[in-house]
Amino acid sequence: MPKRKLHQSEVKKETANLEEKRVQCVFKSESGETDGSPFELPTDITKDKLQLICDAVIANEDKVPYAFFVNGVEITETLLKAVGEDVITKTESALEIVYQPQAVFKVRAVTRCTSSLEGHADAVLFVAFSPDGRHLASGSGDTTVRFWDINTETPEHRCKGHQHWVLCLAWSPDGRKLASGCKGGKVCLWNPQTGKQISRALTGHSDYISTLAWKPLHLDAECRFLASSSKDRTVRIWDVMTFKTHLIISGHSAHISYVKWGGSDLLYTASHDRTIKVWRATDGVFCRNLEGHGHWVNTLALSTDYVMRTGAFDPANAKIVHEQNTDSAEELSKKAKDRYTATLAIGGTQGGAERLVSGSDDSTMYLWKPEDSKKPVARMTGHQKPINEVKFSPDSRLIASASFDKFVKLWDGFTGAFVATLRGHVNMVYQVSWSADSRLLVSGSKDSTLKVWKVQDRSILLDLPGHADEVFAVDWSPDGQRVVSGGKDKVLKIWRA
Repeated sequence: MPKRKLHQSEVKKETANLEEKRVQCVFKSESGETDGSPFELPTDITKDKLQLICDAVIANEDKVPYAFFVNGVEITETLLKAVGEDVITKTESALEIVYQPQAVFKVRAVTRCTSSLEGHADAVLFVAFSPDGRHLASGSGDTTVRFWDINTETPEHRCKGHQHWVLCLAWSPDGRKLASGCKGGKVCLWNPQTGKQISRALTGHSDYISTLAWKPLHLDAECRFLASSSKDRTVRIWDVMTFKTHLIISGHSAHISYVKWGGSDLLYTASHDRTIKVWRATDGVFCRNLEGHGHWVNTLALSTDYVMRTGAFDPANAKIVHEQNTDSAEELSKKAKDRYTATLAIGGTQGGAERLVSGSDDSTMYLWKPEDSKKPVARMTGHQKPINEVKFSPDSRLIASASFDKFVKLWDGFTGAFVATLRGHVNMVYQVSWSADSRLLVSGSKDSTLKVWKVQDRSILLDLPGHADEVFAVDWSPDGQRVVSGGKDKVLKIWRA
């Protein structure tokens, strides 16, 4: 006998009954530990009320905000909307609500352009805030490096030392030196206070510099060692005290596109030979090959990138921008070590070691635990065109990827599982940058706009037009107060809340 259709009033009654229903729940940490015994919760309980209950159950004295998940789905409104009717009605055992601590501080979304900084005579190819957020530098096709005063938003120093396009910049993790690499294979060091070049240029590469990476502060209090990768198929480690090559690493059969210096003193190199290689930084000994990509490997990111970039400077403390740090090198190194160790601990049993993500021209990404294994944790597919950049969120829980296919995608930072596609750009996306609290993301595109994305809602928050041409470079300051962008129109733009 066919089932009769429910009358509209009956449907409303059924829904109301379901919302009034209570379900057995238990709170569970990321590491798998259960907090307290199961208790009943109404199915229409909101995220805010879950926070209040969680604060009481796990004695959250510091009032850390949490995100809540059931079966990997985040509760953004009510428990019922997140898990669905089927799960509620069929659950026999207690429903596990996994809580994830979020940043205590919140970064406000940038909404307006406060300055358009002119001065470069060619496209702006790279922009970067210093680790403490007190300085801003840019590199351009006009062969110069420029420093900008972020308080007055005016030009500060114009640095001439290269004879070719400046392709990459890297701040030392103590914020006291800036390294720049150019198409001519030369590396220059600059003093951000004076804009003067620190001694002579570092020469030895026979082709252009693709990336630069400083030894992390917790391993090198003096910020003495710098790695550079080049199209000449080598990585050079420089001693910036003696201005000589400390070590030359070779082994790739094609152009090296990226080098990363890990927190456990390993070097990771990505190449157009389709491999990623792991090296011991102390003596250059080859450790393992990470294989899987079918085309050039363009980009790498480490789960600890943000904490190693900011070193001893905690983004939660915004006054770092306005006060000169007076700690000794050893004190800064110790703070950096504490922050690095805390980042490794995020995720409980899922964390514990650095994770590496790679992006390729084959439109795929791989997630690795390169210290332990040469087998990937996950192969991440979904992009339709080459991947330009990958970035872990500061809390290492998410990965953002930017691609020629016009999309930004989000992925789980522990498992590599796909999370969301962020749609809005109408042309290639070149770069992405995270806010310090991991709640917001900004992207720059060939379509001449920046987009600010709200990560929790997986949605576009703001569209920031203003550039006259392609946006090649974008960076969000560590204190969260500013975003800088630069591109083909030769202009730097500062964006603020």
